[in-house]
Amino acid sequence: MMSWSCMNFKGQPVWVRVGDDQRPVLDSDGRAEMKYRQEDPKSYRPSPGNLVPPAEQGSPPASPAQPRPPRAPRATSASSPKPRARSASTTDDHAPDTIHVWTDGACSGNPGPMGIGIVVVADRERAERGEYLGVGTNNIAELTAISRGLDLAAELAPDRTRPIRVYSDSNYALGLLGKGWKAKANQELVASLREQLATFSQVKLVKVAGHAGVDNNERCDQLARQAVTSRHDV
Repeated sequence: MMSWSCMNFKGQPVWVRVGDDQRPVLDSDGRAEMKYRQEDPKSYRPSPGNLVPPAEQGSPPASPAQPRPPRAPRATSASSPKPRARSASTTDDHAPDTIHVWTDGACSGNPGPMGIGIVVVADRERAERGEYLGVGTNNIAELTAISRGLDLAAELAPDRTRPIRVYSDSNYALGLLGKGWKAKANQELVASLREQLATFSQVKLVKVAGHAGVDNNERCDQLARQAVTSRHDV
């Protein structure tokens, strides 16, 4: 029988799905399932090596109602610039005709009810969508969010030769679509999404840190959670 157990992740108390032996339950990629609060609809997939029982760090288990500690400032590196953590409109380093597509997926349990959030900014137009997807996995939600984001970008700006920036906090999705990772699961969805990306002339995939105060990423997360909670599009 599986349950949730309190552990520490990089110094923060989190909840991790464990088996009868109180060890993290791993998926096919060797990743655990983690939530910052038990009631959170969205879960994350950390490496089990980054999860430590609180007793081993000399700290007591966290209460489910305990708020998260303040987030540490994001480290920056001159060799690997990241999108500015303000809003999608503050992108001075990109061409003025760039279309900005922000996406996020949420899943209550894994598998469980899925939702996605999308924010697209093209010229002076801005569109937001939240969509309930039914039951599935967090990885399916993240991939589908990118696909729906590209669809919405094409609606706002039909010219597919314009540069597009797709922002996501999913290492899984960006690895499959931008780093040549081989899909062990969701193969049809990944193949379809790769074909969709190829219909645009200039697409750049950009990694953003989740829950780090990036305005449009936070908005996508909110839309996705609302879709999961309501079981309807928002």
